[in-house]
Amino acid sequence: MVSVPQRFMSGGKPRAAWRFAVLSVLMIVVLEGVVFNLPYWTGMAASTDSPSTLNSMGSGLVRQASGALEVTDPTKAYLRTAVDGTSSYVRLDLADMMGSSARTGTTVLSTVRVRLDSDGLAGRSTLVDTDEPRSLYLHTDAKRTVTVWVQEPAGTQVPFFAVRPNVRVPFSCDWIRVTLMAVVACLIGCWRPGSRLWQVRVDPHARGQRLVAAGIMTVIGVCSFAAAGVLAAQARPLVFHTPSGYTYDFDQYGHAADALLHGRLSLDLQVPEAFANSADPYDPALRERLLDSGVSPIYWDYAFYQGRWYSYFGVIPTLLLFVPYQAASSLWTPGGAMLPSASAVLVCMFGFVLFASLLMVRIVRRVAPQVSVATMSMAWVTLLLGSNAGYLWLRTNFYSVPIAASLMVTMLGLWLWTCAVRSQDRAGLWRIGDAPGLSIPYLAAGSACIAANIGCRPPFVWSALLIFPMFWPQIRELWRLLCCHHAPRDAWKAPTAVIVAAGIVALPVFILNALRFGSPLNFGNAYQITVNNMTSYHEPLENIPRIIGYYLALPVRLQSTFPFVAVNPTPLPAWGYTEPMVAGLFALCPMTLFVLLLAMLRHRIDARTADLLGCMAWLGVAIMCFDACKAGLGWRYICDFGWLFTFAALPGLVWFVGDMPGDDASLSPSGLRTPRLQAMAWWLRRTVMMLMIIACILLLLASCFTAGRDDTLQRTAPAMFARIQSWFTLVG
Repeated sequence: MVSVPQRFMSGGKPRAAWRFAVLSVLMIVVLEGVVFNLPYWTGMAASTDSPSTLNSMGSGLVRQASGALEVTDPTKAYLRTAVDGTSSYVRLDLADMMGSSARTGTTVLSTVRVRLDSDGLAGRSTLVDTDEPRSLYLHTDAKRTVTVWVQEPAGTQVPFFAVRPNVRVPFSCDWIRVTLMAVVACLIGCWRPGSRLWQVRVDPHARGQRLVAAGIMTVIGVCSFAAAGVLAAQARPLVFHTPSGYTYDFDQYGHAADALLHGRLSLDLQVPEAFANSADPYDPALRERLLDSGVSPIYWDYAFYQGRWYSYFGVIPTLLLFVPYQAASSLWTPGGAMLPSASAVLVCMFGFVLFASLLMVRIVRRVAPQVSVATMSMAWVTLLLGSNAGYLWLRTNFYSVPIAASLMVTMLGLWLWTCAVRSQDRAGLWRIGDAPGLSIPYLAAGSACIAANIGCRPPFVWSALLIFPMFWPQIRELWRLLCCHHAPRDAWKAPTAVIVAAGIVALPVFILNALRFGSPLNFGNAYQITVNNMTSYHEPLENIPRIIGYYLALPVRLQSTFPFVAVNPTPLPAWGYTEPMVAGLFALCPMTLFVLLLAMLRHRIDARTADLLGCMAWLGVAIMCFDACKAGLGWRYICDFGWLFTFAALPGLVWFVGDMPGDDASLSPSGLRTPRLQAMAWWLRRTVMMLMIIACILLLLASCFTAGRDDTLQRTAPAMFARIQSWFTLVG
């Protein structure tokens, strides 16, 4: 551990902690009351003149009897009014609808995209929402006139009455903004170099630390299960169809559960005769002709094989979550209800967080037995960032179910394997030679969990290879005794337990594959009805180097307007599947770059842990290359290998902040040997790490609002988008 002069540790005293807390509160008050309320303070002299009735309206807008405006021509859909320059803000006043839209059956948008032009100069598009009053205020530099364009298609009705100029923006305190600033302040308080948490060592047996960890997991668990329950209670069939187009049904797992409960292998979905009898149903051009001729429904991204519809997604999540829920819900709903995919994802992600945390604590303590609570908490947040968990928490449709399930069972399986190694002499342990004893129940349970990946997301099953570095002393000793023909009678007890436990889980999946698609190893993904003919498609070789480069090193693309980050283009030499991405792994979580230090730090780590982490790094590379060849470029596929890179990077993180066992000089460059310079290096590194992790968290939050990505909050939660956007547009 690094020792530093006592005066540099003064920040760890309770008095310093109270000073920081008071300073944080004052900063939040200033930011909330002054900075984010600048529109209020600067607009107090606004004249509030010019009644909104003086608006001139473009011929592309027509006032309806309900009071709403209907867009008839988007090129002339505007409201214009004069301003006197006393205020930098205008307000969109809402029409008094008086329930007219409900009576007439028309739909009036609550979220509208508009553009404000100032004195004839075009402005930027922005989103306003009637449920967020502050979003209805628009910033302008105009001195004469403002023009608000309604950027919605013809036939759209919007609830605007007029644009009111020269307004005063009311004072506002936003609890979401205050909470976010408080969270950032707490992170800074925990991770600042003078924090007491740098002096507290992680002790899993300490009652206080166990209570804190249990409390954190309880909060995450309660939030996850409560949200899953709310989503399940509000669930409705997710089926969408447009004329001459595909049918999008997002209840794949629900249909699979229903089929299993009724003893069917195929899904109970209609198969158009013309489609079933077509020459090649996997040909996209032929399908387009069938759709144009009115053949329907043709389900998008379902597997079609020998005239029946199937789900090509793994069956394990169906059996674990969807079948039990539908069976239980049949007690109050005839036939049972389908569990929403979002509920399943939230439950699995809680399982991932829980078991990944247990595994991480065990591995980090092997790397640094005296690791501090501050370092461990940084490692925990880094693991969540590097594993791409934030993507799955945002995009909770059926595509995320197999990945979330595999993350959960893989973390549980690896943790159980770490629990299997017992150094103490206990009854019932399997021993071979001089190697440490193994608990057969833990070993078998871990193997069953790892094998479950075959029925979730198959690339995760590669994690089974980690059994070699984890149990290499036992494997090596068993091999030596077998070669010498001196193996004891129960030498095959542990290998048999591994094979049998894995087989109990994997064999039913293989049988199901054989019954549905004619081969144990055919999961049906080649028969999916999607953008290409997957029965013959292969990723072009020239695409693969670029895809790998994008996965790792796609940089962040910044912009000057909210949400300040944008989707980055990812061109390929030939056509291939690409999902819009904000950045690659090393940009989303720069801490994963510490994986490059693993070889340098091997001599500071026990050999077995070093071998395990090294295998994780190379396994991450292998899975990334496999995904690039078989799946293309997908943001969600970072989840397949991101956790492996992150675990392998943890020793570098621990070393960087000074918790790696070794001499004091290891923290500072070779020329900085004085205690003061060493302390400065110590302070700088921990500050850099703190700022880097906080920046990654803010990048993750900003990416949720980015236009162009799948399930952006701009589309799925427009009111929230408009609310957060107003924080910055009004101030700017």
